[in-house]
Amino acid sequence: MSKQSKAKRDKRKKLQPKRPINRLNAQQPVQNHAVLTNEEGQVVAAIGLQGTEWLLAIGGQTMGNADNPVPMLAMLKHLSNVQEKEGRRVTLEYSTQLQQLIDDLAADEGKTADEYLSQLVSEFEGVEGEEGDDADTAAEDAPAAEPAAEDVEATPAASDDKPQA
Repeated sequence: MSKQSKAKRDKRKKLQPKRPINRLNAQQPVQNHAVLTNEEGQVVAAIGLQGTEWLLAIGGQTMGNADNPVPMLAMLKHLSNVQEKEGRRVTLEYSTQLQQLIDDLAADEGKTADEYLSQLVSEFEGVEGEEGDDADTAAEDAPAAEPAAEDVEATPAASDDKPQA
C-alpha cells in the first residue's frame, strides 16, 4: 500500500455526493387529517397520522397523541364553536378517512355521524361548564362562618411570628 493511498481515498470521498444517514427509528412523515384554520388562513390546530399514532398539534406544537382521533376531532370542533361564539371565523376541514372512522363509530351506536360528533362536542362543553359551576356552587354552599382557605393558611403563619400569651 502506498503512502498516498489514504490521501487519494479521502479526496475521492470528498468528491462523492453526500448520502443521508438512514436511522433505524427514523421519523415517519405526518399526514394531516383534520385542520382548523383561522380567517387569515393560518393553521390554528391540526390532527395528523404518523405511522399508527394520531397526533394533535396546536399552535405548531404537538400537544398529545392517541390511538383514536375522534375525541381530538371533537375537541377541535369545540374549539371551533368557541372561536365562532367569540366572533372569529374559523374553518375545520377533515379527511374522508377520518369521516369514515366517525361514520363507523356512529353506526355502532345507531346514530348519524353528526349526532355522534355533536354528542362528543357537548361533553367538552359540559366539562367547561362544570368547572365554572362547581366553583360557584362550592362558594354558595360554604357556610359564611367558616374562613376561606386563604384565610386559614394566613392565620397560622401570622400567629407563628408573634408569641402567644
